[in-house]
Amino acid sequence: MKRSTTFAAAILAGAAVLSGCASNNQQPQQIGYISNDSSTYGTIDAITVVQARSGGSGVGAVTGGLIGGLLGNQVGSGGGRTAATVAGAVGGAVVGNNVENNRNAGKQEYQISVRMDNGDTRIINQDSVYDLRVGNRVRLIDGRLYRY
Repeated sequence: MKRSTTFAAAILAGAAVLSGCASNNQQPQQIGYISNDSSTYGTIDAITVVQARSGGSGVGAVTGGLIGGLLGNQVGSGGGRTAATVAGAVGGAVVGNNVENNRNAGKQEYQISVRMDNGDTRIINQDSVYDLRVGNRVRLIDGRLYRY
């Protein structure tokens, strides 16, 4: 028993001595330090206003088709009812699709051309430019540009 206790104490003492000799070559982290990564910094070359084109999700067409089909089903009887249901569904789908497209149209987006410090040119689309102007120094963070 005494022999195993002595052996365990010797191992712990050796580990303590070796851990004191270990070197940690990592640089201390500075709070607020920003890396000067040339792939995230640049200068605005151009800003262009473009119409944002978002594809329709199809919800308007489906909703319009259902409503049109229900309304068409209220008309006539027999074969006439079936024809009215189909016509109402098709007409409702067309109207619903047009309503959805009109609702999504007209949104403006800004296409910003940036010459990055590493020589690349990137085109970034944003919904607003706030205080960004051609010639401003900017930083790209998570797909958005901010003045630097």
